[in-house]
Amino acid sequence: MKSFKRTTFFATQVFLLALTPLIVAGQNPNSATSKVSGALTGKYEGTAKGPDGEVVLKLDLVDDSGKFSGSVTSPRGAHKIIKGSMANEVLTLELESNGPPAKLTLKQKDDKLTGELNADGRAGPVEFHRVAADEISGDWDAAADAQGQAFPFTLSLKLEGEKVTGSSSSQLGTSTISSGSWKDGKLAVVLESGGGQIALVANLQDGKLVGDYDFLGQMQGKWVAIRKK
Repeated sequence: MKSFKRTTFFATQVFLLALTPLIVAGQNPNSATSKVSGALTGKYEGTAKGPDGEVVLKLDLVDDSGKFSGSVTSPRGAHKIIKGSMANEVLTLELESNGPPAKLTLKQKDDKLTGELNADGRAGPVEFHRVAADEISGDWDAAADAQGQAFPFTLSLKLEGEKVTGSSSSQLGTSTISSGSWKDGKLAVVLESGGGQIALVANLQDGKLVGDYDFLGQMQGKWVAIRKK
């Protein structure tokens, strides 16, 4: 029994050193509130076809309960959405330009918006596809539950496709993410700390990363992280 207690105490202390003894403010999972955007809100990429060939476009669209805003970026620059409306499942967006406003008329199909772009007296077909949002890149304040003790740490994450890189920082140094992925809304990373590998998995819930950790197969528990402001 004494041997077991010594082993548990040692594992806890190593885990303390491996993670970050920083102070994280009280984290109430029910305290965060967020504004729910409409179904069309998101970033899109696509092309418009005209007499001179295809033009690459990017659409940053905000659907706030039927009030549309955002911008369209073309090789000529960014064009602000000055008016938007939805009628009979057709989205109409008017864009600022040097002359009369350009107009996009679009219909939604799955993750695509297809229709027509009318600008400078010319009209042509246009198609956008939704770009997956990067929800995890950045710095996070986190805390893990190790046998009832809170062990705060920080995470710096960078997403490239489905690959996650970055590090965990502490007053003792920095641990590097040796492998990491973000797929189907699930984060999985392995930290190379001075005390050994720490595996973290999590899902995004109400803007927080919430999941489990495993330290060398000796200790498991829950952890949560909130994005730094």
